[in-house]
Amino acid sequence: MIGRLAPVLAAASVLTGTVTAPAAAATSTSFAEPVPEVMAALGDSISTGFNACGWYVSCTSRSWSAGDHASVSSHYQRLSKLSGTLQGHNLNFAAPGATSADLLGQVNKAIEAKADYVTVLIGATDACVRTEKAMTPVATYRQRLETALDTLRAGMPGARVLFASVPDLRRLWQVGKDDPVARTFWTLGRVCPTMLANPSSTKKADAARRDRVRARVIAYNRASAEVCAAYGPQCRTDGGAVFSFPFTLEHVSKWDFFHPSAAGQRALAAQTFKSGFDWIDPR
Repeated sequence: MIGRLAPVLAAASVLTGTVTAPAAAATSTSFAEPVPEVMAALGDSISTGFNACGWYVSCTSRSWSAGDHASVSSHYQRLSKLSGTLQGHNLNFAAPGATSADLLGQVNKAIEAKADYVTVLIGATDACVRTEKAMTPVATYRQRLETALDTLRAGMPGARVLFASVPDLRRLWQVGKDDPVARTFWTLGRVCPTMLANPSSTKKADAARRDRVRARVIAYNRASAEVCAAYGPQCRTDGGAVFSFPFTLEHVSKWDFFHPSAAGQRALAAQTFKSGFDWIDPR
């Protein structure tokens, strides 16, 4: 029972800043997993490495999940060092602009490819819309994740799943609001207007809006943790590691001051890998 509750308890620690004893106990009793033979990255532009190596392009080689560029030290690279069977079998079905509505289609591609390890980072685009009213309802987000995981279980019963938490969008505003270049990019590009509109404003209405968007992201992370827990021991979360990571502007692409830079992708890889599965090291 503790093992099934661990992802939920870990996600709750994001809100309290504490680590619960049951979550720690579950980690200590987890079993090592064999290295996957095929892995797939699912999600949105963050997992495609968008703007991590060029002007408004996806840089899948820099993806924190399935990238193969030495600068990132992705999950794929780390796992390939443990077993040569994974080498060359790093797939990326994530897509810029994808929301939770697109996750099922990506899962179907992962099933077709026989991916036995998938990473999921989805939700930023559900929150980064033109108006608060247009944000994906939490119940809808949860239902879409449940459907996707049920489909994955039916198509690839042995697949392992890692959910990365959605980053803290309000922290992005905090680290960039005093940078005139960042503010200009956000305003002209209409980048994540629910959070980043009127970036210089200190009005109560704007502060309250940012708080509500942050609360929605927290609710998404809580929902993904609960869905993961229901999936069972073949699913892990990062325990809120990405959400709580104290990133700076150095971790953000200078092309748009929103997506992770190569340094940001490297930080994502490190934070999520250490919080995920224990893998068998045959060396």
